[in-house]
Amino acid sequence: MGNEQIRVIHLDSEKGWRGGQQQVVYLVSNLVKQEIPSLLICQPVSRLQIYCREKNLPYRSVPMKGELDLISAQKIAIIARKRKYNIIHAHSAHALATALWVKIFYPNVKVVGTRRVDFQPRRNIFSRIKYGASLLDKIVCISKEIEKILHGYGVSSKKLKTIYSGIDVRKFDAVDPMAHFREMYNIPADHVVVGTVAALVGHKDYPNLLKAAKYVTERMNSVTFVALGTGPDEKKIRGIRDQLELKNRFILAGFQENVGAFLKNFNIYIQASKKEGLGTSILDAFAAGLPIIGTKAGGIPELIRDQSNGILVEASDHVKLGDAIISLINDPELRAKLSNNAIEFVKRFDVDKTVNQYIELYWELLR
Repeated sequence: MGNEQIRVIHLDSEKGWRGGQQQVVYLVSNLVKQEIPSLLICQPVSRLQIYCREKNLPYRSVPMKGELDLISAQKIAIIARKRKYNIIHAHSAHALATALWVKIFYPNVKVVGTRRVDFQPRRNIFSRIKYGASLLDKIVCISKEIEKILHGYGVSSKKLKTIYSGIDVRKFDAVDPMAHFREMYNIPADHVVVGTVAALVGHKDYPNLLKAAKYVTERMNSVTFVALGTGPDEKKIRGIRDQLELKNRFILAGFQENVGAFLKNFNIYIQASKKEGLGTSILDAFAAGLPIIGTKAGGIPELIRDQSNGILVEASDHVKLGDAIISLINDPELRAKLSNNAIEFVKRFDVDKTVNQYIELYWELLR
């Protein structure tokens, strides 16, 4: 079977841009390069629509108003039937429901869902039906931990497959540190910059990271924390930061397009999540050559080898996280070792390997 027989519609119902959307465009753009017919269906006025328009990726915007939106499913089924697509690949939980409705209207497609979070699906009837449906051909898990969770939920192991997320491991090679970074944020020249890239949402556990920052700054004067990201918990997180009197020592820099330039200005990277499907921000930090401290949450331990390419600490324990930060700041030799090993380790997660595994999966389903 040749690649020309694979024809894929990708569904993403999110309006914002996080790691999952980056993975979608990695996949679609690489499939297009390999001349595999692919169409991304996204929400109108979403970041994905803007990206696809700017990068000339094939897309259609279809309003997806919820998991019971049969009108959008019918529209997508008409597109699939007209252009003879044979795979519907859903990249979020809500999109998976839409994909299953599409298959009811157009049975000649295989349905693939990618699960990116390590939360157990809800135990209501609709979720049980969605994840147990005979219409669902395969769920791709981006970590072994997610596969374990879904199997425990009751999904047949035959329907589960782990394909790790990938990145362009060379994407920061030509990126320079941001000019005037320290002046922009009033960071003293002698300060170690401890950074993170994480949405301002509950499972990223900013309260614990802020407590750890307070713990560290009470014991060391020469350290500043910088966080990139936006999210619904921003007001709450700013409040906690200000309450802990960290306003000048913990900078909330918001959403940034040029993440690589920021990473090149960080000295240490932190992933403080209490839940995490895998953590592609960690892969980015590896590619930027940063020493990393991560929590034993979700798929993070599948990326970080303790004391080899990073440091692992218990989740939601600000003292252990703070002690790890202090220890790493005080040990430049360990930082250099972790940095060198990170650059080598991340090669295992080259996005080309991820894309090829998806292509192999599509072949298997179409056989």
